[in-house]
Amino acid sequence: MATIGFIKQKGGVGCSTLAFATATEYTRATWDVLVADLDTKQTTCFKRQVRRANRDFEPHINVQVFPTVDQAIRQADKYDLTILDTAPHATRATAQVAEVADLLIIPTGLALDDLEPTVKLAHELRKNGISQDKIAVAFCRTSGSEREYLEAKEYIEEAGYYHLDGQMHEKPAFRIASDLGRSPTESQYKGPREQAIQLVQSIIDRFNQIAG
Repeated sequence: MATIGFIKQKGGVGCSTLAFATATEYTRATWDVLVADLDTKQTTCFKRQVRRANRDFEPHINVQVFPTVDQAIRQADKYDLTILDTAPHATRATAQVAEVADLLIIPTGLALDDLEPTVKLAHELRKNGISQDKIAVAFCRTSGSEREYLEAKEYIEEAGYYHLDGQMHEKPAFRIASDLGRSPTESQYKGPREQAIQLVQSIIDRFNQIAG
């Protein structure tokens, strides 16, 4: 059972977008993937797949809503990969996902308002016995400022955590893709699409390192 968990301390950092993008690329690579949407209030991944299905886009992304992590994990053995997309904040569900996942992705923006909660969440996970190596920070909805990006990377490194290569800027192209039910890796615009592909590939590479 291979599992990637997408967790966050706060909303609005691109967590569901990145989870959906990762599922899309693994599905394209012929993996049998389940996206477990655990945010029952927002169901962002599920709604995106509905929009996608209504337009008959391929590949089909298998998204199901689960009220609990336990229910999602009971289905995981049926799939090559299960992607767990959690609700915001350090909840019991977040702790459960951290326990079962091979890799934990924490998306963040570049501002301290995003970075501080990200590091706080990572510290809480480690305090609860989660291996530091399982945690990877992803930079999403970034400004495009190289200086801000470098400062954010330094902040994460000084806190002792691994950050993924690349970043996804806050771009209308990604919102357009989302509105259509597409992944950011399927954006019609080359620059944003390549940004998203680079970041997702970094997730895949890190997963291969961790999971062997």
